[in-house]
Amino acid sequence: MGNRCSNTPPQRTQRTRRNNRFSSVSSVSSVVACFLCVLPALLAAAQPPSDRVRTEAQSRRANERLQALQREADKLTSDERTLLGDLRKLEVDRQIKAEELREVEEQESQVASELEANAERTRELEAQESTSRPELKSHLIDVYKLGQGRYLRLLLSTRDMRQVGQASRTLAALAKLDRERIILRERTLQALRGARATLEERRRRLNVLRASVERAAVALEQSANARNALIRDIDGRRDLNAQLVAELQTAQQKLQLTLRDLANGTPADTSSLPIRPFRGDLDWPVTAIGSRRSVRSGTSTAATSLEISASEGATVTTIHEGTVAFADSFGGFGNLVIVEHGPQNFSLYGNLLEIAVASGDRLERGQPIGTVGLAPAGSSELHFELRIDGQSVDPLQWLKKRP
Repeated sequence: MGNRCSNTPPQRTQRTRRNNRFSSVSSVSSVVACFLCVLPALLAAAQPPSDRVRTEAQSRRANERLQALQREADKLTSDERTLLGDLRKLEVDRQIKAEELREVEEQESQVASELEANAERTRELEAQESTSRPELKSHLIDVYKLGQGRYLRLLLSTRDMRQVGQASRTLAALAKLDRERIILRERTLQALRGARATLEERRRRLNVLRASVERAAVALEQSANARNALIRDIDGRRDLNAQLVAELQTAQQKLQLTLRDLANGTPADTSSLPIRPFRGDLDWPVTAIGSRRSVRSGTSTAATSLEISASEGATVTTIHEGTVAFADSFGGFGNLVIVEHGPQNFSLYGNLLEIAVASGDRLERGQPIGTVGLAPAGSSELHFELRIDGQSVDPLQWLKKRP
């Protein structure tokens, strides 16, 4: 009994130790399991916050630009629909003018026929007059010779009074016929002249109307051509818009993959947004007082640049994210910084007073790269150029419109 009592405490002690060791192992296992669970989050937190922030900012900017491009596409579609409606209306107007012109031509043809008939009738009357003129002249002479005393002479030379009356009536009838023939011919000629004058006036008005209709038709044709040119321009801009949207969507997908990798703790290369989809939406590199275009002739092609007047020492920022390709003095440009925004896409900042970056630096949009210095002429201005796909472009077409 005494031995059993003396053995009991050591057994309890061993069991207690085993239980404690098992508890310790279980605790360690639990801690390890918990650590493995939170390891991805810890790794994500270990990534530089700037990568996540930068990628998220780029994603937001890409979304905003995609929305802007969609609004632009919607507006282009609406504009094209309006232009197509205008074209349909213009086509109707052109058909109306063509019908008006056809009617004018028919009236002109009718007037020409009537004028020809009038001229023919006038020639006939003039021919008749020419033929009957000798006979008429003879009658007039005979009547003149009889004079006012023709009845008395006729009475004295006639034995029978009845013959006197008959001869008198005959003479009077002949004279009346002659007068009526003359009057009728004169009236007919006057009527023909009046009709001809009316027809000439009508032809003149038709000529004026024809010219007016032709001018209207030409104006409608020009309007239709102008709208067709606008539609072609809109189609080209819509195609470009679709290309830029596709390019931006591809970049957006890469950004989403980058964000996913960063969230999972996987090292990821930071993606960049392409510059082409931001044409017309790029910030100015410096607060401008004024600006002017200039063309600098090189060995092969001319480069269009923008000389931006600004206060000396004003901060110059990059218009788009990229990598510094050159940062040093360069002949003709003074202190020069060149930022690469993807293959064959560069922005150039010349006449800098100070340079705040170095070659190889990764830059974000709006990041300072230096300050405005003096141009060779002595004025404080920034020399700015853009090269897209290796070609010089007009910077004003890429920067935001100044208010």
